[in-house]
Amino acid sequence: MDSSAAVRQARFGQLPERTRYEDLVEAKPAEPGGRAGSSYNPEGSWNFFSCLAVDLGL
Repeated sequence: MDSSAAVRQARFGQLPERTRYEDLVEAKPAEPGGRAGSSYNPEGSWNFFSCLAVDLGL
């Protein structure tokens, strides 16, 4: 092997260490009542829907 091949083999010759499943998952407690942040606001609920007529200002 020449020196450049030895350098490549040292750098790329093996796979990286395996990542454990526990390191990939983060567990958070759920909010009581199943709500996702805030309560339902019927007056502001139209902000969450897409409507072409509203987008065009009709």
